[in-house]
Amino acid sequence: VQLQASGGGFVETGGSLRLSCAASGFSLRVYTIGWFRQAPGKERERVSCIRASNSMTYSADSVKGRFTISRDNAKNTVYLQMNSLKPEDTAVYYCATSRSIYACSGSPDDFVSWGQGTLVTVSS
Repeated sequence: VQLQASGGGFVETGGSLRLSCAASGFSLRVYTIGWFRQAPGKERERVSCIRASNSMTYSADSVKGRFTISRDNAKNTVYLQMNSLKPEDTAVYYCATSRSIYACSGSPDDFVSWGQGTLVTVSS
């Protein structure tokens, strides 16, 4: 079970990026997937999550209306579309699989199979 996060980069305030979380060796469709981020000196926080059972999505209040999580089962990939980016969105972004297909927990401890992370930098 291996995840690969990609799509990060440098963008100006108000810009957009789309992150991808690709899986190898297993099908993402049967997993609940979470996107997390970790800024320097801060704890890892859950940004968005999409459930396997019904594809319901959840997002942190700080990104609601700006970030959208989705999945493309044919491409075995989960995406995080990030619009109207702000400097406070600067962080390393990670994707991971939930221990439970039914729960989108906010705790990183409830997720496994972390990808290596992709850096997003938003200039002010």
